[in-house]
Amino acid sequence: MTNKICLITGGNSGIGRAAAIQLAKAGAHVIIGCRNEQRGRAALEEIEKKSGSGQLDLLLMDMSSKASIKKAVEQFKERHAVLDVLIHNAADFDISRKKPQFSKEDVETVWATNHIGPVLLTDLLMDELLESEQGRILTVSSQGLVMHPFLKVDLEGPELRESKYSVEKAYYQSKLAQVMYTYWLADKLEDTKVTVNAIRVTNVKVDLERYPDLSELMKKMYALKSRFSISPEEMAETYTHLALSPEVENVSGKYFNEKKETVSSSKYSQDRENINAVMALTMRYI
Repeated sequence: MTNKICLITGGNSGIGRAAAIQLAKAGAHVIIGCRNEQRGRAALEEIEKKSGSGQLDLLLMDMSSKASIKKAVEQFKERHAVLDVLIHNAADFDISRKKPQFSKEDVETVWATNHIGPVLLTDLLMDELLESEQGRILTVSSQGLVMHPFLKVDLEGPELRESKYSVEKAYYQSKLAQVMYTYWLADKLEDTKVTVNAIRVTNVKVDLERYPDLSELMKKMYALKSRFSISPEEMAETYTHLALSPEVENVSGKYFNEKKETVSSSKYSQDRENINAVMALTMRYI
């Protein structure tokens, strides 16, 4: 992986930071995407310290903003002609949120950050991915979807503007859309050297300091849940495996769990008509 270029969004904390450390240890040139420069710089210092790598960069990027993504891509292209691995790790899921928040472009931020942003970023970096000897794209979903087997993407109102807002519903809908996007993109890239796979993230220990507005009851519930959760480092091993391993060099359009095993998504998400409808909706935002 020496000199291979890996871009991971949300690489400043949690699973993203753990994956960045593992990738850097393996010899990759790791670029972390982060919307806050101060937090990004602090994360780079920690990643460098723990990995011993000097091949690290920060790319400022707000995944809820098309303008920010386009600016970040311009900066990436000024420095690099090739991208080997793109990991869509950044996510908006503030478990304390009671009302929707909207980006500067007036798009609900969970939908924008978790789905629209990754699709746009991939599209803008596709030429660089195609220049790689074997480009890899990784999307990230959630095991929580197993608890919502009949969930569908709201084609009329994916931002939940006209319905009662629930950050959980917004989050799982966006992650369902990402799985469907993975299948769609794998078909589009079938005759190329670029692969795309999705990761189903299981229960991972939550850093409660990131959610200062949580009620005491919610804090206790998440503290209890953490006892039965794996560490960010353990979950990141699947990221690293799919990014680096020669075993998955020709594997595309699959869905992997924390044990690096392929799993199935809902019947709805695998239906080609549904996938095309979700992607038609997506492209209207793009």
